[in-house]
Amino acid sequence: MILREYQPSDLKEILELFYHTVHSVNAKDYTPQQLDAWTGGTASFEAWNTSLLEHKTFVAAEGGTIIGFGDIDKKGYLDRLYIHKDFQRRGIASTICDALESAVQVPLITTHASITARPFFEKRGYRVVKEQTVMRMGVSLTNYLMEKDFGD
Repeated sequence: MILREYQPSDLKEILELFYHTVHSVNAKDYTPQQLDAWTGGTASFEAWNTSLLEHKTFVAAEGGTIIGFGDIDKKGYLDRLYIHKDFQRRGIASTICDALESAVQVPLITTHASITARPFFEKRGYRVVKEQTVMRMGVSLTNYLMEKDFGD
């Protein structure tokens, strides 16, 4: 596995990975309608590219195929962390998360974790601040505001 920084030429493959990962890995915790709302909407190619470029974004690749990605902003908000459905439970998410946490010098990192991702973040020392319901395309989704303290 190679871990590298995001390049705009990665976007198409990242969007496909995002869609297929959500619709397979998260299917045990969310309904088909919720999965469609999560991956649908008005997010454009351009908006995703801008966001990934503004954040510190890492891409994991193997054999020329992107198998995971994650990003964090300068304030310590870990925005996305997705691993290809065929590469789950191989330490890829941990490797990307380690790189993201090291990329910012902040006392607190926060994330909005899905039901599926919550145990992963809890094992890393994140704690649930609150359970919340968010609306996407008129559909409610449960997630968790989580944080990890990196301060002294």
